[in-house]
Amino acid sequence: MLMAVPRVLFIVGPTASGKTAASLQLALNARVEIVNADSRQVYRGMSVGTGKPTPADLASVPHHLIDVAPPDERYNLARFLAEARAAIADVAARGAVPVVVGGTGQYVWGLVEGWHAPAVPPNPALRAELAEEAQRTGPEALHERLRAVDPGSAATIDLRNVRRVVRALEVWHETGAPFSRQRRRSPPGFEPVLFGIAPERADLRRRAGERVDAMLRGGWPEEVRRLLRDGYSPELPSFSSVGYREVAAYVRREMTFEETAERVKSATYRLIRRQATWFKPGDARIVWSPDAASLVERALTAISAPVPVNPAPVPVIPAPVPVIPAEAGISHPRA
Repeated sequence: MLMAVPRVLFIVGPTASGKTAASLQLALNARVEIVNADSRQVYRGMSVGTGKPTPADLASVPHHLIDVAPPDERYNLARFLAEARAAIADVAARGAVPVVVGGTGQYVWGLVEGWHAPAVPPNPALRAELAEEAQRTGPEALHERLRAVDPGSAATIDLRNVRRVVRALEVWHETGAPFSRQRRRSPPGFEPVLFGIAPERADLRRRAGERVDAMLRGGWPEEVRRLLRDGYSPELPSFSSVGYREVAAYVRREMTFEETAERVKSATYRLIRRQATWFKPGDARIVWSPDAASLVERALTAISAPVPVNPAPVPVIPAPVPVIPAEAGISHPRA
């Protein structure tokens, strides 16, 4: 007997576009639960600077994959996909509509397109060796090393992104096979319906700047001060979240408040440009709206529509950047 598959809504878009507001507004009008797809909101103690929903917001509707890891724990794509799929299945089994919300492209498309990432555990010694090599010889040399063993990954990884170059080399070293050949996909097991928020560019830039100002005056320095006091180093991968290292420098009096604000805003604008490579206005798989209100109206229509027994397969569009988990260096592959 054919069974209807669950419908899963996705709310995507750039930072400061209003994704969280849209999800909360949707929750006022339908029985939904929210699954986080922001790679930084998984970390406990990192709330202000990641734009995490407030405690009141979290109490108003069930959220999943928020505050699931300490700042010094590595959280990768493979773990996210496993935990997000489990959360989606649990929500659907209880009769609610799962709504995946976030701007991390790998996380969103990994779910939509049914990616399976190799769950290769980290090798700290190898990572340290490769990181030291990158510092000594430069990122270009390390990237060439990757190109020699995994040209597929080298073609999609920016040579300046040393952490991802190291990860690709690590996967090759630990498995004996290029990471680019280990990626596979399977049907997601649900019907994905994607909605995106696309404000006017000037409006988005203004909102992003105002958001940074509000965060800096709303407890972000105090949050970072607590993290440093608790022994978390700014060198941790979790501190690669936009602005955290800059705010740490401000807390340590290495930067003025004004310099910090400008640098964080510049980093935020760069993030928005990167997010646009994942969520393109011309992508027919995404239903775009100019604001949260119109998105919610369309999402409510999708929730009430009949769920198909055999949904059409999701078209796969090549990822603009590597599908390499944030977690997972090199001499010779392990036999």
